[in-house]
Amino acid sequence: MFTGEYRYKIDVKKRLAMPAKFRGELGVRVIITKGITKCLVVYTKKSWQDMLKKLGGLPITEPEARGFARVILAGAMEVSFDKLGRILIPDYLKKYAGLEKEVVICGLNKELEVWDAKRWNSYITKQDENMNKSEKAK
Repeated sequence: MFTGEYRYKIDVKKRLAMPAKFRGELGVRVIITKGITKCLVVYTKKSWQDMLKKLGGLPITEPEARGFARVILAGAMEVSFDKLGRILIPDYLKKYAGLEKEVVICGLNKELEVWDAKRWNSYITKQDENMNKSEKAK
């Protein structure tokens, strides 16, 4: 299970280290693809198989469902960890998520999300405000 928020930097060769506590569970190779909130999603081999089943269950006659599957599948890349626990972020994914140097890796139970730090800070601030509004409404 992946939980928590971790801050890392992408090096000049576009490599990103994953949190050491997750490396055993991640395995030797992972799948990285586009997320729906302008972030990247890192899947273990098993969680990727689960995602493929979900995508395969979408109605192919609905253009939005087909488009969603296309974006996720066409954006996917299998990558290997180097000896220091880093993965190479492909240029097209780095561009999609707007990743600069500083990133945030978020644990989401069965997968990880990779966010540009500035984008994450903005997103989480808005989510915190929404939670506070909900709490005050009670």
